[in-house]
Amino acid sequence: MEQPIVGYHRDEENHWVAELACGHFRHVRHKPPWFNRFWVVTEAGRESMLGRMLDCRKCDSGAPPDCVNAR
Repeated sequence: MEQPIVGYHRDEENHWVAELACGHFRHVRHKPPWFNRFWVVTEAGRESMLGRMLDCRKCDSGAPPDCVNAR
């Protein structure tokens, strides 16, 4: 199920994580050649993707929302 990006935070390993409107989190790494997300490396790039839809596999599986205290 696709959900819009509403924010970002970094995880304990300093990787960017998208916060989705459904309450789930999804990593958004830029690690070519496997993940080509050049937009994640700058603040302007991340801001430009707010509202963009991402596939939420956690919604598909019925998982509860992620912990908001992880920020």
